[in-house]
Amino acid sequence: MSIFTTATRSSLAAICLLFSAWSYAEGPAANQILFQDVRIFDGTSTQLSPPTRVLVSDNLIVAIGDDMAASPEAKVIDGRGHTLMPGLIDVHVHLTFGALTMLELLSPGLTPEIAEAAAAREAEAMLMRGFTAVRDVGGPVWGVKAGIDAGRYVGPRVWPSGATISQTGGHGDFRLPHERSRRFFGEPSRAELLGATFIADGRAEVLTAVRENLRFGASQIKLMAGGGTSSQYDPVDVTQYTLDEMKAAVEAAEDWGTYVTVHAYTPRAVRRAIEAGVRVVEHGQMLDASTLALMVEHDVWLSAQTLRASTPDMDASRRSKREPVMQGQARMWPVARDLGVKIAWGTDFLFEPALNAQQNELILLLTEWFSPAQILKMLTHDNAQLLGLSGLRSPYEGRLGVVEEGALADLLLVQGNPLDNLALIADPERNFLLIMKDGGIFKNTLSDPD
Repeated sequence: MSIFTTATRSSLAAICLLFSAWSYAEGPAANQILFQDVRIFDGTSTQLSPPTRVLVSDNLIVAIGDDMAASPEAKVIDGRGHTLMPGLIDVHVHLTFGALTMLELLSPGLTPEIAEAAAAREAEAMLMRGFTAVRDVGGPVWGVKAGIDAGRYVGPRVWPSGATISQTGGHGDFRLPHERSRRFFGEPSRAELLGATFIADGRAEVLTAVRENLRFGASQIKLMAGGGTSSQYDPVDVTQYTLDEMKAAVEAAEDWGTYVTVHAYTPRAVRRAIEAGVRVVEHGQMLDASTLALMVEHDVWLSAQTLRASTPDMDASRRSKREPVMQGQARMWPVARDLGVKIAWGTDFLFEPALNAQQNELILLLTEWFSPAQILKMLTHDNAQLLGLSGLRSPYEGRLGVVEEGALADLLLVQGNPLDNLALIADPERNFLLIMKDGGIFKNTLSDPD
């Protein structure tokens, strides 16, 4: 499915594909890369293809098969029978919050420039782990995204939400104890000044916060609809934002052709979000079967994570708040699977930069409920479908998550067959022989046959 769905863009994509095919066969040579002797996981199949060839022209896959004519100047990469697959997608990251510890975030010396540099370092490492696209669901991300797109930084494609939107005392209320309400005392909190969050109460303030993020280029809006485990003030069980406030956010987002996703764990919070017209629920580990069935009925996505009960730097209060979430996780995943909920996957690392290296390892926790083929489809094709909900607000045009003619060339060459051995994905340094994003090669451990 296309990341953008209008007839106009579909027509343009078809024209571009035809032009690309003409140019490599007859016209001036484009920048071309020919993969030969590769077996394809196309994003949806349960088996690899027989050995074949794939031609990339500029940033598009333009031909697949043995009967193609490539330019004599095309760079040839011998895949040696290894697996060519779509780049991985993580739909729940916080590039800045995941790059800094809580002490660093609270430091008086923290500046937007320091935060951006830290996020840029982690973005490059993320691409080197094979994640060619991510959805950032909250935090100051505009600078690092712009830097990646302009080539100043190396990193994945970024679908940005901008600052989280939270009620007073909600999951995005990051104020320190001495910081008082902006509404009553007129001073925005440090977290708001850094672009981490908007504390917005009432329909008017929610509309303004949503529109501010859209003005800066948000591809979707992140709203806090319930309590969380990483915040100080709100218990996990509380419901946040009234129905009218939440509807205001949805209306403002839909006016811009995009959607609202909500942070929520409990049935009460999620049911209110569904009534308001929210399209995606983040987390949801405490949901019951009837609420998950309601999500199916209303075509609402579940963007879930494979969480661990604790991490090395997690404080006791966070660990305690996470207990009911962990208890619900083992029940939620199989029920959501069996009911046919549209499921996407992400990591959600916060305040512990050392955890980022485990991004690929967390994928393996899904094997308790899904087959390797189902997991790889979730990490590529399905996650790309969720990105597609941004419609015309998507920062990138084209199809992701598949190896098909006309799709964007975000590709991994994996040593071995991950459909037989999913653990290959958990060791990207060893097993990802080549990493390509937008037709550019960012890692290549294969020797040049020339």
